[in-house]
Amino acid sequence: MLKIVDDNRLIYKVCSLYYEDAMNQQEICNYLGISRASVSRMLQRGRELGIVNIEVVNPVRFSYGELEKTIERAYGLKEVIIVESSSLDEKKEYISSLYEEAALFLHEIFRKDEHIGVTMGYNLHNISKTKISFEKKEGYTFVPIVGGMNRIRAGEEDIQSNEIAKEFADMFGGTYTQFLSPAVFSKKRVMKSFLKEESVNYIFDEFKKVSTLVMGIGTPDRGASTLLRAGYITEEEFSDLIDQGMMGDIALQFFDKNGDTTKFQEFNERVAGMSSNMMKQIENRIAIGGGEGKAKAIKGAIKGGFVNMLITNVSCAENLL
Repeated sequence: MLKIVDDNRLIYKVCSLYYEDAMNQQEICNYLGISRASVSRMLQRGRELGIVNIEVVNPVRFSYGELEKTIERAYGLKEVIIVESSSLDEKKEYISSLYEEAALFLHEIFRKDEHIGVTMGYNLHNISKTKISFEKKEGYTFVPIVGGMNRIRAGEEDIQSNEIAKEFADMFGGTYTQFLSPAVFSKKRVMKSFLKEESVNYIFDEFKKVSTLVMGIGTPDRGASTLLRAGYITEEEFSDLIDQGMMGDIALQFFDKNGDTTKFQEFNERVAGMSSNMMKQIENRIAIGGGEGKAKAIKGAIKGGFVNMLITNVSCAENLL
């Protein structure tokens, strides 16, 4: 004899009343004249039989969940966050969305008493200028991973790593340290001598404590280069690096399309900052950048092991594939 809880017609009826008509279990009991236990078991059977399919929808990034997973698998990344970049959007709007999403993600991933490394550049500077607000947490220490002293022209925004560290501390909470050194030296031996001074060499102990690195990624685009605009590098040096196959940089550590830094060793070794090898050992390495023009540089950075978490927009993500 068929048990009441195995009657598919009745199971459908119970599920329809519960999910479509929004009746609670007791109301269904009274309406159908069956026990509460029977209603509960039939709702469970409805899911098992496929009469009821429950879908969980991410209200923030529901459109790009599959694309995020595809890129994570393709590149072996821990996490990818993708935001809108529709051709119908105003550029300012989708860039703002990228920075806002980045701010929210960073707020969630930063851990108490953590040392967080930051690079220089407009991407990180603009994150601190978003209108996102949340409760500040104590215990963070923001560490500039590259020397921060360079020429600041009148009317220009300060996007040095020291300023970024201060801005992030103001935004997320905690404290910051300073790396009071030029970013690039004319000669490696001059830099080594300078970095032996007690007033600056403490920074290397700070580097060893960094467990999360937040970075922007530079490109070979002269018109968009932060390095040229801020005076970190000359036009001649930039052209020479492009001729050698430079695809991008992270904190003035240049790499080619495969993420290899070998060709640029002469320049990279004159940069006062965390070495590329040390960067690659950090637990969380978060890159932030969007637009089609960033895709090749981001791909090189991932291949080179600089990046294991990415926040980008759709146009860049599609070009990565």
